[in-house]
Amino acid sequence: MTRLSVEMLAADAPPPITSAGHAQLGIAVLVGIAVIVLLITKFKLHAFLALTIGSLALGAVAGAPLDKAITSFTSGLGSTVAGVGVLIALGAILGKLLADSGGADQIVDTILAKAGGRAMPWAMVLIASVVGLPLFFEVGIVLLIPVVLMVAKRGNYSLMRIGIPALAGLSVMHGLIPPHPGPLVAIDAVKANLGVTLALGIVVAIPTVIIAGPLFSRVAARWVDVPAPDRMLPQRASEQLERRPGFGPTLATVLLPVVLMLAKALVDIVVDDPADHTQRVFDVVGSPLVALLAAVIVGFFTLGRPAGFTRDRLQQTVEKGLMPIAGILLIVGAGGGFKQTLIDSGVGRMILDISEDWSIPALLLAWLIAVAIRLATGSATVATVSAAGLVAPLAADMSTTHTALLVLAIGAGSLFFSHVNDAGFWLVKEYFGLEVGQTVKTWSLMETIISVVAGGLVLLLSLII
Repeated sequence: MTRLSVEMLAADAPPPITSAGHAQLGIAVLVGIAVIVLLITKFKLHAFLALTIGSLALGAVAGAPLDKAITSFTSGLGSTVAGVGVLIALGAILGKLLADSGGADQIVDTILAKAGGRAMPWAMVLIASVVGLPLFFEVGIVLLIPVVLMVAKRGNYSLMRIGIPALAGLSVMHGLIPPHPGPLVAIDAVKANLGVTLALGIVVAIPTVIIAGPLFSRVAARWVDVPAPDRMLPQRASEQLERRPGFGPTLATVLLPVVLMLAKALVDIVVDDPADHTQRVFDVVGSPLVALLAAVIVGFFTLGRPAGFTRDRLQQTVEKGLMPIAGILLIVGAGGGFKQTLIDSGVGRMILDISEDWSIPALLLAWLIAVAIRLATGSATVATVSAAGLVAPLAADMSTTHTALLVLAIGAGSLFFSHVNDAGFWLVKEYFGLEVGQTVKTWSLMETIISVVAGGLVLLLSLII
């Protein structure tokens, strides 16, 4: 970004709520992030409360009037929830419907029936990637753990040889591919094109998941050669059902929103005429709201009806799908409030100046910021929403493709080295029956490989397109 474009951007932006200089703003950012980290890690405070308090601390140290800091936080929270809240809710409904109807089990069992021997790790990464599209990471783990343990036991595989590909598939989807909350928030923050981001995300995700999944699992299995733990396997959804949906309709339902959003992006590129009727139609059906809503409605018939769900059962599924996302919505919203406080305090301009003076590529800067917040807070979502707020001004002078790559750089950085302050670390450790050191050598290293490989591919793509 040139000095002229920085000055033009600053002239167009509203005046900051504080007159603090770069040094004071830098200290304010460090204090705000430190407060968030301390509250989450030391005092075990919910991330929503930690982000709220951290935003106010940031504003106070930056010298902003308290009423203006509160206004910035609440406006950022409101706009973020307005932008992605409905999408998160629809994704949660689709995921719950997929799990409860036995559709996820149908995908798993069909692919496993076709695979065996050396193909099994590749089958696991395929299963996790497909099932992980509409599911939150934690839900995906709980859903796939019985499959991982069953396959490892019956096939006499090392647990890592089967488990790492499944975890890699889930993690890559979670960090890079919308409609997961993190990528959606980053897209909203930097005003990226969702279809282009999705398309480039798939390009980055495929080699990343291959390297961090089936290939790394060979090394991980030698380092930590453990069998599947002898424990009671959780009951699978389909075991409680007399019948379940077919493989084809289930797969089509899961992929429907992705296909619609990619079709919109393709039409936008080929037609490139806002007045064209075809483009206007695809702009509607390919919007994330309509695409996900269509998948949910189609799912009622392709997933719920074959499983024998009554109208009351469908209503219960929708309600149960929405219940667990309250915390996620609040964290995402508070992250948006923190982002807006950063921008309104003048931190966005400071980041622009730093990137200009130090000649740091914007994509690398975004990745590094996300890495730092991820290491400190342990939360990929918090890292994504915070980093997106910090680097959002950098997107003002970017092309559509580079803005999408900025989102992917943030997502890649948010996955770096999961350790003891990350709930996912303990989830993997307990389910797989690992020691802390073994979890670091497998899960934590796998996350780091995903982050580095995806970040490197993003930088490479930025030189090509």
